Amino acid sequence: MEKTLRPILVGKAEDLPQKLGKTVTIGRKEIAVFKLENGKIHAIENRCPHKGGVLAEGIVSGEFVYCPLHDWKISVMDGRVQAPDVGCVQSYPVEIRDGQVFIFLN
Repeated sequence: MEKTLRPILVGKAEDLPQKLGKTVTIGRKEIAVFKLENGKIHAIENRCPHKGGVLAEGIVSGEFVYCPLHDWKISVMDGRVQAPDVGCVQSYPVEIRDGQVFIFLN
């Protein structure tokens, strides 16, 4: 069976801080939204798989966020934890329409 994704409006792209995370709560999901230095916007689950650190509060460098608790390096592109650590967080498709940011959820 195919999953249907629904777009959820999270705000204006221009209002997102660059190279910083923003926490967005959608229902029971907490999502970290990042606008990178190149202007691209990505969304991942807001909790590090290691000890639950809030990723939106981490340091952003390039296409990675560093967990504020233990410095795990996580890709904001696909949610994969970088070696030597292992794990991943859910990543969410993002689309910009007329300057508005939408995250797609099941």
